[in-house]
Amino acid sequence: MPVPARQIRAAYTDRTITVYQAYSPEIAEPAVAAGRFVAPFRRERMTWIKPSFLWMMYRCGWAAKPGQERVLAIELTREGFEWALANAALSHYDRDLHPDRAAWSRQLKTSPVRVQWDPERSLRLQPLPYRSLQVGLSGAAVHRYVDEWTAAITDVTGTVREIRALLDAGHDDEAAARLPVERPYELPPGVGARISTGEA
Repeated sequence: MPVPARQIRAAYTDRTITVYQAYSPEIAEPAVAAGRFVAPFRRERMTWIKPSFLWMMYRCGWAAKPGQERVLAIELTREGFEWALANAALSHYDRDLHPDRAAWSRQLKTSPVRVQWDPERSLRLQPLPYRSLQVGLSGAAVHRYVDEWTAAITDVTGTVREIRALLDAGHDDEAAARLPVERPYELPPGVGARISTGEA
């Protein structure tokens, strides 16, 4: 069965969903120690969370890019994640979703959450023919993310480096076996349409 063009895939439980971010050690280490984001993390900036592990690897270069040397797995409450999507605006104009560009622009300016869909990535970080979700949090959404939604923060940089080492050695099957298991995530009614998944 083919993967839909836009589908949320994630590791999740009945209560939480795992998303990924990559930071410098100066931000990551205090966050892991506290179990939540603390200074020098800045709430004033938009922060992007990604349910796809491999898209995060593409973005941070397997934890090799400057300022992204530590990869964090953040467990969010599903209630918070779904609130974010229910209050999101697409980062691009979609003629099938918005009556006109002015309406889209108004929604974008007033929403504390942005959503964009980028090509999902293979184990070798090549683009795939379907999309992966990125969620940008700002304003009230960042405060909720930090103060209410975060259930746990785990540094998974060691796993990232192990997978990269296996790939470098040509052991793709072993590398794939270490990836987190991501399953399609079913959204509440109406939320899929708001973020243009093709679901009602």
